[in-house]
Amino acid sequence: MARKGSLMIECLVMFAVLAATGCSGSPTEPGDLSSSAPGDTIQTPPAPPAAASLVRECAGPDPAWIWCDDFEEDRLGSYFEHARADGDFDRLDGVGLEGSSGMRTLFREGKAGAGWLHLAFGKTPQARMRPVDDGTRIYREIYWRFYVRNEPGWTGGGGRKLTRARGFASADTWQQSFEAPLWSGNKDDTLDLLLLDPVSGTDETGALLPYESGSIGEGARWLGIKRGTTPLFDVGHIGAWYCVEVHARLNDAGLSNGEFEFWIDGNLEARRDGMNWVGSFAQFGINTISLDNYWNDGAPKDQERYLDNFVVSTERIGCS
Repeated sequence: MARKGSLMIECLVMFAVLAATGCSGSPTEPGDLSSSAPGDTIQTPPAPPAAASLVRECAGPDPAWIWCDDFEEDRLGSYFEHARADGDFDRLDGVGLEGSSGMRTLFREGKAGAGWLHLAFGKTPQARMRPVDDGTRIYREIYWRFYVRNEPGWTGGGGRKLTRARGFASADTWQQSFEAPLWSGNKDDTLDLLLLDPVSGTDETGALLPYESGSIGEGARWLGIKRGTTPLFDVGHIGAWYCVEVHARLNDAGLSNGEFEFWIDGNLEARRDGMNWVGSFAQFGINTISLDNYWNDGAPKDQERYLDNFVVSTERIGCS
């Protein structure tokens, strides 16, 4: 187990500071279990051996890694957006794994937004989305991993937004071909769970949907929620570090073989597969991942969340 120590409004608000947003106009609210759909059983690669220590993990990156940030160095300028939220989301000493540096999020009572990090990689449609690699590759499959800890006394569930991968696809708007959100539920029986909630911004053939004020497009295709099993945000789990790894694979043209899954501490929590995620759309692939702090209904009190050791890779990453 990777536990160390006792330690758009919506995304519309997220992007409104700089541009139009990543919200969708779906008729079914994301996180509403009425959109649930079953997945099939597939095999995925095993996680690699654990690292001896994570504090300076990025000093020896794996060749498959596109990005590594253990927050021991200030790499925040490499993200194409870092919303500090007046200092509520920032890199601080002593808040990370083993007392190292990490990202501290302060959710304030009644406030929804608490900052974000947006990372770009591969081919992107806009110059402002500065990739951390050479910016030429079209990624169809990505893994990303981070560690998360909620302070003792945390309450109210997961607060909804946590992380997502996107495929931005327009030179002058925030239109996307897909989103791969991992966030907590909005129902009494899912507030403490993480959910997969994949959505398509194309029709079944791969044509981008008509753009609207959000970025997914009018008539977005929500492909079905799959809930995790670990109540990460209940009283029995707060105060400890957990390793969250996510995998997204876009479908091949003409096939329904898209995949979306996540693990906590190396244990598979949920999987969606058999998806026609983007039809035959191939101009751009997976090109951004965000670490989000957005509590849709406002935080119930002032409380803190901590994030550390964020890695993006073309292969399984694993936990310590």
